[in-house]
This record gives sequence, structure tokens and C-alpha cells, in this order.
Amino acid sequence: MAEKPRINLVFIGHVDHGKSTLVGRVLYDSGSLSEQEYRRLQQEAEAKGRGTFAFAFVMDKLKEERERGITIDVSYKEFETPHNRFTIIDAPGHRDFVKNMITGASQADAAILVVAAKEGVMPQTKEHSFLAKVMGINQIIVAINKMDEVNYDKAKYEEVKKNVGKLLSSLGYKIDNIPFVPVSAWIGDNVVKKSDKLSWWTEGTFFEFLDKLEAPEQPIDKPLRIPIQDVYNIKGVGTVPVGRVETGVLRPGDKIVVMPYKKTGEVKTIEAHHQQLPDAKPGDNIGFNVRGIGKEDIRRGDVVGKEDNPPKVVDEFTAQIQVLDHPSAISVGYTPVFHLHTAQQSMKFVELVKKLDPRTGETTEENPKFLQAGDAAIVKIKPTQPLSAEKYSEFPSLGRFAIRDSGKTVAAGIITEIKEK
Repeated sequence: MAEKPRINLVFIGHVDHGKSTLVGRVLYDSGSLSEQEYRRLQQEAEAKGRGTFAFAFVMDKLKEERERGITIDVSYKEFETPHNRFTIIDAPGHRDFVKNMITGASQADAAILVVAAKEGVMPQTKEHSFLAKVMGINQIIVAINKMDEVNYDKAKYEEVKKNVGKLLSSLGYKIDNIPFVPVSAWIGDNVVKKSDKLSWWTEGTFFEFLDKLEAPEQPIDKPLRIPIQDVYNIKGVGTVPVGRVETGVLRPGDKIVVMPYKKTGEVKTIEAHHQQLPDAKPGDNIGFNVRGIGKEDIRRGDVVGKEDNPPKVVDEFTAQIQVLDHPSAISVGYTPVFHLHTAQQSMKFVELVKKLDPRTGETTEENPKFLQAGDAAIVKIKPTQPLSAEKYSEFPSLGRFAIRDSGKTVAAGIITEIKEK
């Protein structure tokens, strides 16, 4: 039997709109979360006086486990539909959510945008949708959740659908391709099982829509690129970097190089979900044991490639950005934090080349003095520390970024040209 295609899924949306509960419900109703584990989580949630949070605990438990570093299992949670295998990336609902959401979205093939029926579009609904678009996620399912709170009212569903539709089309999404599915994650209506309370809805369950998502083409013929998420030092094993293979194939015995600091080593073993692998392909979240590289030689944000085709090290890059939200204005010298693949570092705006019309891409102003919310522009950026990155056209996941300042996403963009060090 052929292996099912794998899709990395990120759940996005405003805080408390039920992202974690929807994840838990899908896992539980599809049989990926055992009755025993569910009961345990329910007791734990009730003991903390948060009974409706049982499902949410599924993801949070993994988060803690990761933080304590007991396991190098970076698969956050897996489940299958008849045609697809899914890995849910990034625990939703964390206070540091946007930072994780950016790392998560940069690895995701599809996004589930969760919107509560009662509240509709909220600030994070906008921010996360914008990030998903910039991070190149083109497949989206909108789950209109908590339908039980509006008595399963069709008119309310239609109203939320219209508003979310407006938001997504303003970001450049084609709405005709996006399903808007009414659900109640907490009660379980129309998630995996049909519900008579939603008798007016005839288009299928959320689970059925997941089954229709398409896995991306695997860029196995491109050079190897693995942005590092974490590094563990495991007793009796040694240094184990963890990351997702973006392009190419990694095999035991491969000679690798870690950029930007040019550390070299040889891959001994590759592991995913506690199993050794003969090779790792694009989309695989792996831990790999390396001979010749110590824990101090490799860190989050580095990129692994093969010695004969190393990842680029950037002196300066040209990017096309879209400013989302900025308290004042962006001018030359501004040095915010960039989130680029798994790297997070301050980078400096060294030139504002031109302003663009966001709809047509045509130049509207050469060398503007500043940029503000709503502007699209071509800019030149200089990293403040050594950095490995690539052009978006060649390695999409290593060429897109979000810019954060004082707890907000202020802009996002893609790298169009690189000046190498």
C-alpha cells in the first residue's frame, strides 16, 4: 500500500476561539487520542477548574514535554484521514503564540482558521490570516466554531462567513476555493461526525474537508536545507539537532555543513517519532545525530546543507515587504526583530528602494522617506549577526519572514535578492 501524503497543518485564529479544543476533538473523534488519555486529560482539566479545556490540554501537555526536553519527538501530534496523514504543528493558545505561529506557519502546508461564531473577526484573526498569506500558505479551511453558542443559527454563520470572506479576499485569497465549515468543537458537532443540530448544512464535516486538502510537491531534487529548531545533548548519544527538512534528502553517512558558521560533520542516525529512518525527505520533522559537531557548534536558526552545496550566508538582502501595522513609520536605520525560518534576530533597514501599489506591484514612489501601515515596498536589509537565508523564488520557506516589534507583527515579506558574505 502506498504511503499517504503528509500535510503539515497549523491552527490559527484569535485567542479563545477554540483552536486547541478543535485539535483535541479531531484527535479524539478520529481515534488518534485514546479514551484513556482523554479521561486523564479531562480529570486534569477539571481538577484545575477548567472542565471545557480537556482537549486543549492535549497540545499543552506536549508543549511542557518539549520544554523539559525529555523527548526529541518534534511531531507535535499526528492523525490520519482516509487519504492524508497530518502533523499538527505548534501548540495553539500559548501566550507566546505569534512567535510560534510564525515558526509554525513557515512550516505549514495548510492552515485552519478558527473563528468563534459569536464574536466573528477579531484582531488576531486579522493578524494570523495576514501572516498565513505572507508565509505562503494558500490552502485554508475556515472553521466557524462554537455554533452551540449561537443556537446553530444559519444566519449567524452566514454573517461570520461574509466578514471573514471579506478579510481573506482583501489579503489576496481566492474565496471560492475556501470552505467555511460550521462546527462546535466542544460538543463535537460536524467535526468528525455529522450533527442533526446543523440540519441546514449539507456540505460535509470538517474531517471530510481535511481529507480533501492536497499535499505539496516534494522538492527532493533541490539541495538539502534544514533550518534548525532546537538542539539536544542526549546522554550516550551526543548532539541531536532537530528541524524540518525543507528541500532535498538527508541520509545517514551524509557529510553536512551548518551555516552560517561553516561547522562540518557526518550524519550518524536520523530519527522521527522514536523510529530510526533510512532517509528524511521534505516535510519530515526529524532529530539527527551528528559526528563531529558539538552542542555549542549549532543553534536554533542555523541551516544545515550538504558540503557540496552549502546554504547561503547573507551580508545584505533585498526584500519585498508589506507593512501591516506600525505605531509610527519605518525609515532607514530602523532595526526590528525578523523571524526568518527558525532564526530570530535584529536586522537593519539600510535602504527604502521604492513603494509599490500592493494590487498591481507597480512603482508608486522611488526612495520614499518612510513607510507606514498599508504600504508595500522594496527595501534593503542588513542582518546584525551572521545569517543563513535564501531567495524566496528558490527556497520559499527560507526566503519569507515576519517583522515583529514590541509584541506586534509590523510587517512581513519575501527575499528577492541576496548579497552573499
